[in-house]
This record gives sequence, structure tokens and C-alpha cells, in this order.
Amino acid sequence: MDYDVAVIGAGAAGIAAARRLTDAGRSVIILEASNRVGGRAWTVELSGMALDMGCGWLHSAERNPLVAIGREGGFTIERGPTAWQSQWRDLGFSPEERAAAAAAWQALEKRLRANPPASDRASDALEPDGEWNAYCQSLSGYLNGAPLERLSVADFLAYDSAATDANWRVHEGYGNLIGAAVPDVTLRLSTPVRRVALTSEGVRLETDRGPVTAGAAIITVSTNVLAHGTIAFGPEADDHLHAAAQLPLGLADKLFMELHGNHGLEPETHLLGDARNDETGSYYIRPLGRPVVEGFFGGKGAVVIEQAGLLDAFTFALDQLSSLIGNNIRQHLRPLAASSWCHTDWVRGSYSHALPGHADARTVLARPVGDRLFFAGEATHQSDFSTAHGAWESGLRAAAEVMGSAG
Repeated sequence: MDYDVAVIGAGAAGIAAARRLTDAGRSVIILEASNRVGGRAWTVELSGMALDMGCGWLHSAERNPLVAIGREGGFTIERGPTAWQSQWRDLGFSPEERAAAAAAWQALEKRLRANPPASDRASDALEPDGEWNAYCQSLSGYLNGAPLERLSVADFLAYDSAATDANWRVHEGYGNLIGAAVPDVTLRLSTPVRRVALTSEGVRLETDRGPVTAGAAIITVSTNVLAHGTIAFGPEADDHLHAAAQLPLGLADKLFMELHGNHGLEPETHLLGDARNDETGSYYIRPLGRPVVEGFFGGKGAVVIEQAGLLDAFTFALDQLSSLIGNNIRQHLRPLAASSWCHTDWVRGSYSHALPGHADARTVLARPVGDRLFFAGEATHQSDFSTAHGAWESGLRAAAEVMGSAG
């Protein structure tokens, strides 16, 4: 046996599991298909700035375990309110309209709680021909990466009931924080696992760099990777693969535009591109005082910009911003970076949501297969799914299960 435990995936879940296991004296190898650690936590350094292409907010920060991990690692945690719900200078979205839109969203949430549709489909609770239905759809895109038609009410409420309004940031980058947390274990990057097979003694993993044997394996890859059959399993994992298909990854993407010249934009402000367009971008202006605009697209909006391609995506964002601020802003903005999570190998999306009627799939996916196969990742968390800290906690849970199974 090469190792006590093999961890597939070097994202937050895999790193957390490896840390817990090594602290307990287990020998661990992490096998990562891509050429970097962090998974959907990915920081790029451009123009002297740490830009988070994936997760960027420490959600539910007052109870988020990664706050302490970051501080212990010397990272600067930025507290304070965010500008997401504001509209800079009321451009294109008046206070009265914002109040009406917010009231429509709150009424939708109230209906979901008090009288959830029998279909468990969130869109069935929309007000027929409601004036702010497109706004509600855009919020679902940002929160869930998917439109309300594809969203389980029970699943959404599980997250919403547990989440808090405390959202903090990592000055040096969330992806860098996760990457710095990798323990002293054997780590093989660019090593896709192609097959996981149970043996009489443990688990045999077939990889592009040869086989690896271990007493147990923790699988932390995304639900889309599992559901697409990227890794072959025996029939004992069929229920897990079916559950993964009921927990697809939604889509959320970012476009970063660099600011230069006398643009007049104030730091830590925000603009929603078009509150009546469910494909609209949401633009965070000069986050942390940096000379950038961070465009965020979720659900249908993210699908549209990925299908359009980067050039057209940046054009769409510039058109929305110039329609609000004025055409002069174009000369002060230039494309800097963009994510494309749907096309990112070994991930194929952003964060999971349960399809209507399938909220229980998270419980199924989190179950061990005997005392050899264990599953972790944000999609296995019962309430903090779609977050890095939910993934982290799931890794700790899986590691504890491994140690419990070994007595």
C-alpha cells in the first residue's frame, strides 16, 4: 500500500481533509488533475493586484473557519459592509425602483417559506408577470448560478436559513489563502485520476502518471466531473454518480476591467447594469480601492457571455457601463482578465444547486462507500454548499469518517 489515504482534488475540501489526516499521523497523497491547487478558489496576479477569478468572499464570516486559517497564515482579512446592494449615484436604478425590486425578492422568499410550491421549483413561486421577475432571476443567477426554474426550493432555503450577512474579503486573494493551507504531503499536480477501483486491501487509483494504491480515498471533485463520467467507478458508486447529476454546477463568471486616467469613479461602489434584464452584469467598482471594475455574471448571464466569447462579453459589459455612466467611460476601461468556468477542465462550472425535487441528493453524495471511499466537496454540505468554507468543512467531515472507519 503506497499511502494510508489518497485525496482526489486539491481544492478547499481536499486540502482540509489532507490537513486533518496528516495531523492525525496518516500518510496522504493529493492527486490534482490541473496544474495548480485551489480548485474554484483561484487568484491571479495582474498589474500588481491579486484578483480572485473564483470565490472572493468569506461568506458567513463570523463563523467561517477560513477566517482563522487566513489570519494564522498572515493574510489580511478585510471586514466591513459591501456595496453589492447599492447603486452608485442612483444611476439607472432609482431608490424607489430598488425598494420595489427588493420588496419583490423578499415577497418571493416569503412565499417560498410559507407556501412552497408542490413542484419544489422556485420559479413556480414567482408572481405571474411580476414587474421585477427578471430582477429576481438575476439574483438567483448570482446566488445559485442558475435560474429559478432549475432550483429546488428546499435546497435554496437550507442555504438561506444558515447564511449570515457578514461577507469579508482576503486582501491577498482567497485562492492564495486556500493554496497556502496545503499541508506537507505528497502532492501531484497535472495528474488526472481516470479510474477508482476497490481492492481487497483498499483502493487502486489509475492516473495518467501510473497507479496509486491507498487504504482509502476521499473524492472531492466537482459534481459535473462526477456526473460526466470523467472518473470511472465500480457499481458501488452508482448512487453517488446519480446524486451528482441531480446537483449540477451552476455558472458564475467574472470580467475584470482595468481603470486608468481621470475616470471619476469612487472606490467600493457598485452598479447593477439593468435591473430589468435577467442576463445583466453586476459591477463592483474599485474593490479594495483598486483601479478595476469587477463584472459579475450569474446564471443565464454567465451562460450568455461564455457562449458569446470574451470579446463580445467585454463589449456587453462596456455597453452596460457606458449606458449608465456615459460614453466617456470607455476610454478609461480596458479588459484585464476573465473567468470561463464552464470551459475550465476538471471543474466544468461554478457551484452546485439541487434540481427541483432533489435536495436530498446532497445526503446521498456525502455517504461513504463502505470503509474505503469517501466523498467531500461543497456539494456534499447540507447548508453551506456553493462556498469554499462549506467545501472546507466537508473535507474535515470526510477525514473524520476515514479515521472513524479505521477504528
